[in-house]
Amino acid sequence: MGDLGVSQQDFWAERVVLVTGAAGFLGRWVSSALSSQGARVVGFDINWTDRSRGWVPNEVQHLVGDVRDLSQVSEVITEMKVTTVIHLAAQTLVQPALHEPIDTFDHNIRGSWIVLEACRTVDGVDSVVVASSDKAYGDGQGVPYDEEMPLMARHPYDVSKACSDILAQTYAETYDLPVAISRCGNLYGGGDLNWSRIVPGAIRSLVNSEPPLIRSDGTFVRDYLYIEDAVTGILELARQLKESPSIKGEAMNFASEMRLPVLEVVRKITAAMGSQLEPVILNEVIYEIPEQRVSAAKARRLLGWKPQYSFEEGLHRTIEWYRENLFD
Repeated sequence: MGDLGVSQQDFWAERVVLVTGAAGFLGRWVSSALSSQGARVVGFDINWTDRSRGWVPNEVQHLVGDVRDLSQVSEVITEMKVTTVIHLAAQTLVQPALHEPIDTFDHNIRGSWIVLEACRTVDGVDSVVVASSDKAYGDGQGVPYDEEMPLMARHPYDVSKACSDILAQTYAETYDLPVAISRCGNLYGGGDLNWSRIVPGAIRSLVNSEPPLIRSDGTFVRDYLYIEDAVTGILELARQLKESPSIKGEAMNFASEMRLPVLEVVRKITAAMGSQLEPVILNEVIYEIPEQRVSAAKARRLLGWKPQYSFEEGLHRTIEWYRENLFD
């Protein structure tokens, strides 16, 4: 994990933090980082498994629960004396959202308002971060997203994140809830088991001596952010929200500002793994945004955050994680 700084370590020591979606890709990294900084982490997830439990420190408390249950979320916040909530629980995949939109809306939208309502009605919570996504902006026609742009999502996953985002803004404006929003670019890193995503999917294919599959035509451009950089951004947002209430209701983009076509990403993975296999281009995706570019200027200016890893460095760490933990 990158250096979070002495000020962060002092801030998080003994602080009780509820992480929703703690068994997920981002949730496990956030929980582990918080635990390493001395926080008392309550990991809340509907889908803890032996594997996901094993990928976070033993000090993280594993609670099985559903963010769509107001009484359950409220009880956890009350009984554990939670002060910070980092809400990451969501259905995170674009293509399943197209086929099962109700499930995605239920988890992502209802789950968000339930968590926000619990934070509003239970005493003690002084900082909340809600994870939105760069996809909440919709199709920016290749113009880099900044936080002043309207949210123009049109398809199920994108809309679910835009709604969650606006709900957080509503609770900040209407109820003075100390909540801020993170909007990350495409995350990659060790521990992502959603094999339909390009980075873990390509790594697994190459380990199995199979050609990587590209669902699009290979030209789609994304802004890739290494997972440890996303974690430092989210934690710094939570810390500064508590210490600088002026950012209440604000959204922050987190991105490396390294924009790459999918085909180039696969070729970098192939080269890094010493393979000669060529990818198979399926060209079968629908309703995905062709080009996404993200500006992280606001986070650099207001939070002092910047990514610590180049794409090549992050990719090296990612490949090594999979080799050490899954494909040894």
